[in-house]
Amino acid sequence: MTISSQPLSSQPLLHQKGQIIQEFGTIKQFPLGLSYEARMYSCQRLNRVLADTQILYSLYKKHHWLVRGATFYQLHLLLDKHAGVQLELVDTIAERVQTLGGVAVGDPRHVAEITSIPRPPDGVEEVPAMLSRLLQAHETILIEAHDSAARIAELGDDGTNDLLVSQVIRTGELQAWFLAEHLVDTPLVRV
Repeated sequence: MTISSQPLSSQPLLHQKGQIIQEFGTIKQFPLGLSYEARMYSCQRLNRVLADTQILYSLYKKHHWLVRGATFYQLHLLLDKHAGVQLELVDTIAERVQTLGGVAVGDPRHVAEITSIPRPPDGVEEVPAMLSRLLQAHETILIEAHDSAARIAELGDDGTNDLLVSQVIRTGELQAWFLAEHLVDTPLVRV
């Protein structure tokens, strides 16, 4: 055992700068039994779904905070529940990108560059417009996920295909159904 003459310090080493050790859009080799091409393609498609899912999560939280009107309580709870599920999907999708050797999109500014979901107004919209905006975002993700899953299956990436089908698509379809039912114009029954 060597004893140092330097006094120990618990001072954090602040303001460190580092080199990028893996560029976005690249993959490193892992022994996954998948070709480089399959893993690269899956990471590219997953990052698009990931960016859109992060935006959908943020939309859910925004609308959860800003929802108003007669159905406030029910929608406030529903939107928060859906947001929580989307946040879990964000983590699952990002971890799949990392598992394939890629780099998951994580910075909100980078997400904004990649997403295909339009930016909402900064203010408060009427509730039907909020729900319609969420439905449009779900449909954007579902279209991308269906196409991605089909093409990724052709490349033999069963894990990514399963994630897209069993989690992204099934969750998105279920949440879209719940939202769409809030937009049904039911006639008043007068007795």
